[in-house]
Amino acid sequence: MVHESIAATHAVVTLDVALPEIFWGWYVTMNMWAKSIGTGLVFMLFLLLRKNSSEMDGLRTKTMIVSFVMMNVFLLFTLADLHQPFRMWHIFFYPHWTSAITVGAWMATLFVGLESLMIAVMILKKDTAKFDKILFWVTLLAIPVTLYTAGIMAEATARELWQMPTEAVQMILAATLSGSAAIILLGGSKLSDETKQFFGSILGLSALMAFIIYMSEYIFGSMKAEEVTAILAYVKGDGEYSTMFWIGQWVAYLLPMLLVALYRVSKSSAALNLAAILAIVGLWVVKHVWLVIPQLLPLS
Repeated sequence: MVHESIAATHAVVTLDVALPEIFWGWYVTMNMWAKSIGTGLVFMLFLLLRKNSSEMDGLRTKTMIVSFVMMNVFLLFTLADLHQPFRMWHIFFYPHWTSAITVGAWMATLFVGLESLMIAVMILKKDTAKFDKILFWVTLLAIPVTLYTAGIMAEATARELWQMPTEAVQMILAATLSGSAAIILLGGSKLSDETKQFFGSILGLSALMAFIIYMSEYIFGSMKAEEVTAILAYVKGDGEYSTMFWIGQWVAYLLPMLLVALYRVSKSSAALNLAAILAIVGLWVVKHVWLVIPQLLPLS
């Protein structure tokens, strides 16, 4: 804020000024990316349990540990992004339930706690039946944990590009994309060709739907508001983030779709594994561009 005094009237004039730098940077990108992998792995593990539980052997503990690590990376970067990280405990002792951050922090903490319990059940007791029972409830909890970041972005009402319905769908697709990619890499030779094809289809369809949504915004977003037109200019033509935007689209969506199609024809595990790696890496780029570009437009 800028304050000026007018000598004749002694009035104080207050003017808004643009933020001097990007407020939500790569810390928040890491937050969304890691959360997508963490919750996505839970979704895929539950689908594997329902589709072919015999292939769960050897994957329960490994997959849950990776999910647990990614969720803690998500929480670490959430904490690092706070201006007062050492006051994080206020969320738990003085919660404001109208805040998406508060609700998300409680859900994510419960989610990680249940994952810890599942890992302990497998390591200490090797109780697969109890693990599978808990997995059902953790999968249900993974849905709002995945979606809550969309709620936070939607609370930024001055940023027209971030709309709750669209961002909610993109968060789910990010989880199914990265989760299917991660379990393909973790499963490796333990997964049958049928199961690999199943997860490959999820990866390819997630990439296709996410790409369609981004292209819909890219092509038709300008019809919605002048602000969106100005924001999308950063990823069109010679825009500052145009190259990065298209790198993300190709690496996260287009190339994985092509490689999944190649796998279905040739049954080449190398093609499917490459699709999985590209999807995970490209997702970070896509999320970062979409996070940053609305913040480049001054609000005053």
